[in-house]
Amino acid sequence: MIGSAVAHSGIENRYFVGVEPNDVIKAQLMDERDLDRTLGRMARQIVELMNPGSEEANAYALVGMQTRGYHLARRLQQKIIDFDQLKLPLGLLDSTMYRDDFRLRLKQPVVRPTDIPFDVTEKYLVLVDDVLYTGRTARAAMDALMDLGRPACIRFLVMVDRGLRELPICADFVGRNIPTIPGEEVRVRLREVDDREGIWLVKRTES
Repeated sequence: MIGSAVAHSGIENRYFVGVEPNDVIKAQLMDERDLDRTLGRMARQIVELMNPGSEEANAYALVGMQTRGYHLARRLQQKIIDFDQLKLPLGLLDSTMYRDDFRLRLKQPVVRPTDIPFDVTEKYLVLVDDVLYTGRTARAAMDALMDLGRPACIRFLVMVDRGLRELPICADFVGRNIPTIPGEEVRVRLREVDDREGIWLVKRTES
């Protein structure tokens, strides 16, 4: 079993991991060690898919989605170096402007940098994100990549698949499947951007 699904509830736990102010923690799903072990497994899966030594292997690259997807991709890049001395090119993608609800939001969305320092045409891309939910963000990311060129293939890697899909999109690599119900959310926290490391299942309450 990955991690310890230790349930937490009550007011004293709302700020336990630096989650959102209106979150009530239901369970911790992964700790730092679980995250590292899962990333190691997924890095090996990518290497197996690449078939090191083949001509195709030289065309693989990682693209991390803003924000935590990029840091997960960077860790995967390092693990692949550690395992097989293969350094995959790494890009950073923000797909905000490609979302189908972009013009429907009342608040001005935050658009973050995109930095892909290689030509995506004919590349075998592994798109990396932290959580797969409705599938709309993944669809927007693929649209953004297609505007940059024509990849040979795009595969999708997520740390958590929480279900409740609205579009027919699935991940090729999944760290953990965590079925959720409406009102629940999955919070991924990474040391690069947060003061904690781990994954939590929370219940979102009204302000």
